[in-house]
Amino acid sequence: MKIAISAAGKDIESLLDTRFGRCEYFQIHDTVSGNINVIENRGKTSSGGAGIAASNQLISENVDVVITGNLGPNAFELIEKAEIKAYKSESIAIKLVLDKYKNGELEEIKISGPAHH
Repeated sequence: MKIAISAAGKDIESLLDTRFGRCEYFQIHDTVSGNINVIENRGKTSSGGAGIAASNQLISENVDVVITGNLGPNAFELIEKAEIKAYKSESIAIKLVLDKYKNGELEEIKISGPAHH
């Protein structure tokens, strides 16, 4: 399983960035291989549609789960259509986010947050 987390930095001590479309990085944690792939978020510098760009990037990475703060309407729709589960977390260290996910302590995102225009 591949878990993508919106992150402020490149290691598991970094904080989760609650801004999905504008986060600096996505950390993709592969629970099978144990590999961590850190990618720069292409959406962060776009003038508009940051959530769409970020969603498409993660869809192309074949992730199974996204953990972030909120998903705007467009990002939520794309993630949902791709059958990717999305979960909400506060801005805590990525290693704690992963622990909370493994323990079933994160809330699933079932509706989108507000649009950011």
